[in-house]
Amino acid sequence: MSEPPLPNQEEVWTYRGYHIKASEFTTAMVHMFRAEVARANVWRQRLDSTTNWAVVATGASISLAFSEQAVSHLVIALNTLLVTLFLTIEARRYRYYELWSYRVRLMETDFFASMLVPPFKPAPDWAESLAESLLHPDFSVSWWEAVGRRYRLNYVWIFGVLGLAWLGKVMLHPTPAFSWSDFIERSTVGPVPGEVVVALGVGFNLALLVMGFMTRHLTQASGEVLPRFGQHVGEHEHKKAWFRPSRKRQQVLVIVVTTSPEEMGRAILKEMNRGVTALLGKGLYSGKRRAVLMTALTVTELTHLREVVAKTDSHAFVVISPAREILGSGFMPLLEDEEEG
Repeated sequence: MSEPPLPNQEEVWTYRGYHIKASEFTTAMVHMFRAEVARANVWRQRLDSTTNWAVVATGASISLAFSEQAVSHLVIALNTLLVTLFLTIEARRYRYYELWSYRVRLMETDFFASMLVPPFKPAPDWAESLAESLLHPDFSVSWWEAVGRRYRLNYVWIFGVLGLAWLGKVMLHPTPAFSWSDFIERSTVGPVPGEVVVALGVGFNLALLVMGFMTRHLTQASGEVLPRFGQHVGEHEHKKAWFRPSRKRQQVLVIVVTTSPEEMGRAILKEMNRGVTALLGKGLYSGKRRAVLMTALTVTELTHLREVVAKTDSHAFVVISPAREILGSGFMPLLEDEEEG
């Protein structure tokens, strides 16, 4: 357990007897940054591995199709399906990579970069965004964005090479086809007519091109160098990370009816470091006056609150209501450039 901070040292985090100083907080953030970078690198390597599989399989199928042996062009069509499977696997891996990359970029833009440029502090919501990602991990990019991005970056060329190879195999190997009827006849695969095979091939590749084109404006990926869409940041405005939406833990308003308001209020103030407002209430059924405490919390603090309330007044009545947004000290500031007191 860390020693209590000296009088001239700022305490940035206290939890059940633990006192974390600013230097210790920075050290913890550096270790977390290194861990998230390592995770992102692992999934980045898995992305490269999947692309390598697709390239090697494509090269092998084309070499086999154009070998001296009488190998059907069907091997290229089957490899196209295999490459499509690799594309879906890579899209899934890309979404996992983006999960870790999102956290890395969040620390880069709002922790480290904020040390270098005015106002020398992170955006008000960056800690909530990082905490929400840790508490409730979810993919920052959709499956369609992941598929479209990997297709445009890598697989459009692989599918293009496969299409040209199939066309060359049918038209030129082993002897050139001099008419459309010869081309259609060579395109036949077993009982499937050549016209159907050609239509399926053209439709499949056209669908991929349309998908790649329609997903080009999806830019939630934080791990890539992307154009910065959004409004211009003024000279005195906070330079917020351009790529991310704000994510916050669910906020709640808690109302506690108790016979020990002073003791419970002091416990919430001391142990949870949250403000408490005391109101005077009267039970219409019993006619007795009761103190009503009101406090704002995040959803991750509710367990601690239950412990405090149960320890102080086991017969207290507690109401927990979701709050759409809470502004003020300890939460989001009223103004973007407001100093946190």
